[in-house]
Amino acid sequence: MMSVYNELRLEQTLCDALIRVDNFEFYAHKLILCNCSSYFKALFTHWSTPDSRVYDIPNVSPDMMKIIIDFAYTNFAPVTQENVQELFIAADQFNVMGIIQACSDFLEEQLTPQNCIGIWWFTDAYYTPELKHKAFLFMLNRFEEVAASSEEFLQLSVQQLVKIIESDRLNVKKENTVFEAILHWISYATEERRQYISLLLSNVRLALTTAEYIIDSVSNNELVKASEECRPILLSALEAMLDLGTKRLLDSKIDNPLARSRLPTAILLAIGGYSGTSPTNGIEAYDVRADCWVDITSNEQGPRAYHSAVFLDGYVYCLGGFNNVERFRSMVRFDLAMYDWQEVTHMHSRRCYLSVTVMDGCIYAIGGYDGRDRLKTAERYQPTINQWTLIAPMNEQRSDASCTAQNGKVYICGGFNGSECLFTAECYTPETNQWTMIAPMGSNRSGVGVIAYAGHVFAVGGFNGTRRLDSVEAYNPDTNTWRDVPSMLNARSNFGIEVIDDRLFVVGGFNGHTTMPDVECYDVAADEWSFVRNIEVTRSALSCCVVYGLPNLSEYAAPHHSLQFSDEEEEGEMEL
Repeated sequence: MMSVYNELRLEQTLCDALIRVDNFEFYAHKLILCNCSSYFKALFTHWSTPDSRVYDIPNVSPDMMKIIIDFAYTNFAPVTQENVQELFIAADQFNVMGIIQACSDFLEEQLTPQNCIGIWWFTDAYYTPELKHKAFLFMLNRFEEVAASSEEFLQLSVQQLVKIIESDRLNVKKENTVFEAILHWISYATEERRQYISLLLSNVRLALTTAEYIIDSVSNNELVKASEECRPILLSALEAMLDLGTKRLLDSKIDNPLARSRLPTAILLAIGGYSGTSPTNGIEAYDVRADCWVDITSNEQGPRAYHSAVFLDGYVYCLGGFNNVERFRSMVRFDLAMYDWQEVTHMHSRRCYLSVTVMDGCIYAIGGYDGRDRLKTAERYQPTINQWTLIAPMNEQRSDASCTAQNGKVYICGGFNGSECLFTAECYTPETNQWTMIAPMGSNRSGVGVIAYAGHVFAVGGFNGTRRLDSVEAYNPDTNTWRDVPSMLNARSNFGIEVIDDRLFVVGGFNGHTTMPDVECYDVAADEWSFVRNIEVTRSALSCCVVYGLPNLSEYAAPHHSLQFSDEEEEGEMEL
């Protein structure tokens, strides 16, 4: 019908309105414009007589009016970098909600650390709560880049800067960054802004830094030394540090806002595995900012070990594995927003000791053990159609291997073929549906952890047929070569492995004598391993995945956060 109306408009047939803008004339049908815009509805029904035909419209360019009238007939507006701001203002003036939404979507896609503050300011003048919320969250999530590279950051008001740095959602790896950003902002207009140092410093979580940093860098800063109001803030931060050493971690952080960690942007889950001699259904969530594990076990699902878990489109998928009775071909998924489990289509084969990864919106399940044979077969799951499809088999049988996706290919390394632990590796190319052998690892590794990290494929730990390994090696796909990486602090096999916060984490596992609670991480920039907080339940044969982008992510984080959201955050919580 709309195409018919548009033909009539272009032919100037049955048109009952002539819109004039700066001597440009646009023929239209009143009914069509009323359907698109409450402005035109009011103009035709209340602000003019029924027999009026010609309407002179002020304060808009002919180009914008043409887009608005075209949109009324076609439901399409050509939004570009050059016209988006003017078009947004015109659409707001005429209350054309479809164009406002199109402009908001376009601006959201264009958000960068350099322009997000400007877009946030723009939404103050033109009320679009969803875009305002997303621009604010973008600012929080990319704060380090924003503070370092945005000229608009230096033009924030002190109230706006406080709104940003006081948020629990501010994403900073080190609280030092917040203090240094404050100094950068003050330096833009030092004499005018130095009076705000104590107000801003009170919103830095100083107790999350070190005593050395507070004494050497903060208290010795000229602005801080000149402010009497800063001294009690520094003392309170140092007292909070002492509390952390003598009281329980969470209790002490409740008491003092200077010691409360920020909310993470992602959560690491450790799912299932063997605890002692039996499988468990336990799930723990790691808050990387608080360095704390939280029990989120759901008893709707039974125990699984030697399974795999991956995160895709808001769901955690658990597939394959073993419960001491049967080997599974089933797959279930956990809806993290609704807290419920759903069973989805089963795999073609029973698979425990399987290898699983996600690539291009699909889940790949590879190899494993069906109770009789070590498998070469592989299959791919498409969530959009809830269907598994067999793909080409590997070159070798592999159970207890591990795989990852890197640059459009799936890499699988090591494993056990029924008679020996393997040092071979291969990769799968979806376009050709082919597996290709790549350079072998330096060590035989079964129960290995394989993960894409820092542009390489890392093979971590495992069992070489004689002992558990602490060694690590990294594969460069460009040169088809492996190189040694610093060894883990503990030897282990059958552990969880994931990358979060730009670090590679290994969780639990088996050391040859007992299951382990130990967790450690590797930082490629520092080229070293360090311990982090142990999981609460010791286990091996578990699986880890990282979840992000959830509207209720805070519910899986450490429970001590005082979630006092700003207006933008509260609106976003309701919308999401």
